[in-house]
Amino acid sequence: MPRLPRLNLIDIPQHIVQVGHNNLPCFFDEEDYQYYLISLRNAADQYRVDVHAYVLLPNMIQIIATPRVPDGIPSMMQSLGRRYVQFVNHRYKRSGTIWRGRYKSSLIDSDAYLLTCYRYVELRPLYLGLADSLGNYRWSSFNHHVNTEHNHLIKDHRLYTDLGENAAQRAQAYRKLFRYSFDSRLLDYIAETIKLGHVLGGDAFKDKIEQIANQRVRPLKRGRPRKPKKVEKQLVETS
Repeated sequence: MPRLPRLNLIDIPQHIVQVGHNNLPCFFDEEDYQYYLISLRNAADQYRVDVHAYVLLPNMIQIIATPRVPDGIPSMMQSLGRRYVQFVNHRYKRSGTIWRGRYKSSLIDSDAYLLTCYRYVELRPLYLGLADSLGNYRWSSFNHHVNTEHNHLIKDHRLYTDLGENAAQRAQAYRKLFRYSFDSRLLDYIAETIKLGHVLGGDAFKDKIEQIANQRVRPLKRGRPRKPKKVEKQLVETS
């Protein structure tokens, strides 16, 4: 099933994924992770993108973010990718790209899926065996959301701040979201939307996006189109 055209609409969150070339590492030590996060913050500020959640994995990055201006996310990702590739190539005396093509993204129906996408992103280190607990993994936004550290990169979304009246209440409510295992079908659905660039949301949200973007966001049905039925002409005899 082909990917749909990438959509970049202001004030609508996106789930962004970029993978290392041939699934090879794109981070090699702590300084690489730190440089990427600094560059992400600078690019997000420059192009007016609110970063809500993220995880940096050895061969992949995942970000949840909302653009506040047209083309904010493409501009941010282009600038960020260029800076980081230059940094890595200079540091390790190498050449060429470290990424497997352009980043992938999908629009998120905030009310239905945003906090679910936070969990999806921040759980990656645990699923991949990179940490024995989420709090021990340094390169994600989890510790910010559970109030064990303040992360200047993060700009909290309304749905997160609505979890409680203060930081402690929000952190407690957010931790509760992690008590329950992900349904495997939901994991597959989120992964598929990213892979194919589909909208993550229900029909009403997709209708809204199609109206705003003035383009199709649903994939075409598989198979050959039906042939139109022949209309038999009726002859009317007049006397």
